[in-house]
This record gives sequence, structure tokens and C-alpha cells, in this order.
Amino acid sequence: MIDVGVQLVTSNLALARSLEATAFLEGVLNGSRDCIMVLSLEGDVLFINSGGQLVLEVDDVAQLHGRSWLSLWGDDHAEAALAALDIARAGRTGHFTGHGETTKQTQKWWDVTITPIFGKDGEPASLLSISRDISAARLVELERELLANELNHRVKNVLAVVQAIAVQSFRGGDPRQIDAFTARLAALGTAQDLLIQTVWRSASIREVVERALAPHCQESRRTIRGRDYELDGKRALALALALHELATNAIKYGALSNDTGRILVEWSISETELRLSWSESGGPVVKEPGPSGFGTRIVTRNLAAEFNGEVDLQHKPAGIVLTLSAQL
Repeated sequence: MIDVGVQLVTSNLALARSLEATAFLEGVLNGSRDCIMVLSLEGDVLFINSGGQLVLEVDDVAQLHGRSWLSLWGDDHAEAALAALDIARAGRTGHFTGHGETTKQTQKWWDVTITPIFGKDGEPASLLSISRDISAARLVELERELLANELNHRVKNVLAVVQAIAVQSFRGGDPRQIDAFTARLAALGTAQDLLIQTVWRSASIREVVERALAPHCQESRRTIRGRDYELDGKRALALALALHELATNAIKYGALSNDTGRILVEWSISETELRLSWSESGGPVVKEPGPSGFGTRIVTRNLAAEFNGEVDLQHKPAGIVLTLSAQL
């Protein structure tokens, strides 16, 4: 009789703890503003928290129970949603960003993570989908892109006007000076295009280097080496203009003035420092130049100033060697 009483008390305690844990978990889920769903392995909706019902504008939860989770996503993101679902079914974490409609056809943007819920056998038994409403942030991003594209259009118009004024002003002068000036404007425009893709926030150092060298140097005659890194807009622009000047000089006097010369641009990145170098090989013997011109000032002073670092430019017999050292 005593054993039966002990078992009853133990059972009641276990039930109480279970109910308490369930209530706690329900409170956590319903307290979240994210849309949290439990899905079957087939992708059908088994559960949605109250926060999810709110952001999805669900009046009757029966509207969603048993519905395919994939049907919530538009055609543009159905493939990404299916891929994330398959990844979770395989026991890993799937993720994507996309837009979908609420039950009242309101368009919203979501950041979605879907993970497996493992059973006692260690295999996925169901899936957990957590979708965060990022519509407000996405709207700001779209407006910023629109403004950036409008700014880019206006900048290109200004550059065209400047080029026309320069051609008129230099008429009768040295054609080489006109060509050099217009080439610098073109390099500025190319750098502007690259920056506008990231709305002037940052640009890949590898893409800056590749775009700067592409008009001047065949891929077979250049080597680009280094771990990719995002440069802020001002540094990316300064680097693009400096590389344009170096490549132009190499075409006139250095490694790109013959058929065998090569260009090497490489960089290394530590936790605190960026070291980038430009070196030429296989070109004619380089002689120490006279007084530095405008192009040299672009390469040394402007580059050092924008990177808040040091630039060393040497005219070695084998070719120009430039080294940039800057704190990150």
C-alpha cells in the first residue's frame, strides 16, 4: 500500500513538473514576436505560436493547421524555401531571406531559419521554422538603393560635363594630357559603379583590384592574390584610382609596355593590419623618374591619406614596387 502511495506521489510530481515545463515553454513561444512553427517532415504546419498568428494576420489558426509551409512563399522564393526544408530534413540548419503573403495578402519580407527537432532515435522527427519580419528594414534598404542609383546617375552626368569642359579647355594642347585626364575620369566612373552596387557602404578588395586592372591588362598577364576583405567606400575609391595610375604607367613605361611583362597584386590581412603590394616583372629596365607628377601624388599621398597608412613607392630596375601598410 505504501509503495502504491509513493508511486502516486512520484507520478503526480512528474506530471506537475511536466505541466510546469509545458506552460513555461508555451509562455516562451507565445512571448516571441517571431513567427514560430512546428512542421512535419513533409512540411505541413503542426503548430504556430500566437506571435506568428499576429504577424501572419491569422484570424483562425485552423487556416494553417495541416497546410503546406511551402505554400506560404511566393514563386520567387519557393526554390529557396524548398532547399532550406531539405537541409533541415537532413539534420542541418537551413536559412534564406524572402517575401511571402500573410493570410490577408499583405506582402512581407522574412528572415527564415529552419532546423530539425530530433527524436529519441537521434533522427529528425519534425522541423522548427522561425521567421522574423524584416519588412521595415527591407523597405529602408530599397529606398537607400533608389537614392544611391539616382546619385550615381547624377554623378555620371557631372563627370560627362567635366570631360566635355576639359576637352574644350585643352583644345590645341597636348593630346596625351587630354587622354590621361579622360582616362582618370573613366576610372573614377568605374569605381563609382562598383561602389553603387553596395550603396557606398563597402566593396570587395578583390573586385576593386580586378575591375581596376581589367581594362589595362589581360588576365594571363596579371596575378591577384589575397583573402577577400570588404573595404569602406572611401578606401575602395582611393585604391581603384591608385591602381589605375599604376596600370597606366605600366602600359607606358613598365611591365605592360612589352609582350612579356607581368603584374602581381597581392595582400595579406591580419586582425589589425592590411598589407598590399603592387610589383612588376618582365618589363624594360626602370629608371628613377624626375619630379613626381599628379599621378604619383594620387598613388602615394591620396592612398596613404584615405587608408591612414604608409605607402612606399620604389622604382626598381625590374619594375615599380608599391607597398601599402594600413591599420584596419
